[in-house]
Amino acid sequence: MKKIDIFPSTKAFIFDLDGTLADTMPLHYEAWVKTAKIMNLEFSVDFLKSCAGMPSSKIIDLLNEKNNRTIDPQKFSDMKEEFFAKEMHKIKEITAVTDLVYKYHGKIPMAVGTGGKRNIASETMQLLGLDKYISILVSADDVENHKPEPDTFLKCAELMGISPENCQVFEDASLGFRAAEAAGMRVTDVTPFY
Repeated sequence: MKKIDIFPSTKAFIFDLDGTLADTMPLHYEAWVKTAKIMNLEFSVDFLKSCAGMPSSKIIDLLNEKNNRTIDPQKFSDMKEEFFAKEMHKIKEITAVTDLVYKYHGKIPMAVGTGGKRNIASETMQLLGLDKYISILVSADDVENHKPEPDTFLKCAELMGISPENCQVFEDASLGFRAAEAAGMRVTDVTPFY
C-alpha cells in the first residue's frame, strides 16, 4: 500500500476526522437520507459530498434553500444525530491515516480539526481510541467561521503553538483543502490512500 509523505517543513499534524481518520461517511450519509425522507426532502450522495466538512446547520440551510423549505435546522440535526449515534459502533479507522497517529505520537504535536459537532467528534475519537493519542480537538462548536474558512485549522495551530506554515493538514474534502490553503498550511488529500 502507498505511504503518505510528510513534508520536510512539517512540525505538526492536523487531521480532519470524518473521512480522514474515521470511516464515518457511509453512516453519516445513511443518517442524512433517513432524516431527509422523514422530512420529505430530496437528498443525494453527490450533494453530501459537496458539503463534506460543513456543519450540519449549514447543510440544512442549503437543503432548505434548494427545496424552498423552512425546516428547523436544530430539529433536523438532532434527528440525524440520533440515527448516526445508533450506528456509531460500526465506525472503523482509516488505517493509512491512523498509522501516522501511532507512528508519530509523542514525536510531533497533533490536533483534529473537524466541521462536526464536538460531542459526536469526541465520541468518534473515543470509539477508535484516538483520544489517547490526540488531545486537541477543534470542532464546529469552537469556531465562528467553518471550512472553507481557515479558522478551524488556525485554531488547531494556535493550540499546538506551531506556525501555520509548519502544519501539515490531512483532509478528504475540497472545503477542507481550501481551508488548509487559506490557513497557509500544506495539505495532503488522503482519499488515494484508502
